[in-house]
Amino acid sequence: MKHIARKRFGQNFLHDANIIRRIVDAIHPAPDDLMVEIGPGQGALTDPLLKHLQHLHVIELDRDLIPVLRERFAPNGLEIHEADALKFDFRTLFQEQPLRVVGNLPYNISTPLLFHLLGYQQNIRDMHFMLQLEVVDRLSARPGNKDYGRLSVITQYYCQVDKLFPVPPGAFNPPPKVMSAIVRLIPRPCPWQAQDTDLFEKVVKTAFAQRRKTLRNNLKQILDPALLDQLDIDLSLRPEQVSLQEFVKLSNDIGTLAPSLASSSKE
Repeated sequence: MKHIARKRFGQNFLHDANIIRRIVDAIHPAPDDLMVEIGPGQGALTDPLLKHLQHLHVIELDRDLIPVLRERFAPNGLEIHEADALKFDFRTLFQEQPLRVVGNLPYNISTPLLFHLLGYQQNIRDMHFMLQLEVVDRLSARPGNKDYGRLSVITQYYCQVDKLFPVPPGAFNPPPKVMSAIVRLIPRPCPWQAQDTDLFEKVVKTAFAQRRKTLRNNLKQILDPALLDQLDIDLSLRPEQVSLQEFVKLSNDIGTLAPSLASSSKE
């Protein structure tokens, strides 16, 4: 019985052989890699990956697809985790080597899923994802760009972001109404270290709460106006004008001026 893509799962099944080959080439899997695929669907990417790997973990939420995967692939090569990737504890997969994460991510949960995965970045070697082109543009955006925002700053703090190549709607069944793209995220130490990453993330989130407002107007939600004036930054700037380095310094300065705010961000 043919599986019909479910809108509530954000399913768009990849079928273009050339695009699949380019994705696998970009991933460059090695036999002993510890790899997990999120949302394998009907196995379009799973199949060529398993040709290179000794073992592959997959996370699939749609229980109707589990039998399809079990029937198609040998159990000694594929380990299926029937779970919601947004709630999955990726620490259960970590071994002595770092994890490699791949997937054609459901576009309706891509941003929260990326934030979820960044929580495991110390144990991840790299991530290769198919995402909506708009999301990839946001991930890789620089200050002053309309796409630059919270997702850009937080992701670039934890990872090197490489936009690889676009993918047209016709590569999927059913075709989405938007362009897609492949992105590579490589976790690495940021050149500018936040003294408190929880506070850093809170400051960035607050700064971008209302994009059209200035830093002063946004940050007064968490910091007393008298302390705001002690910050070494132009508070008339809008958040999209502030670089990653400046956001790190801003959060460190706020942590120094308001130690209680730093401690409360960890609660």
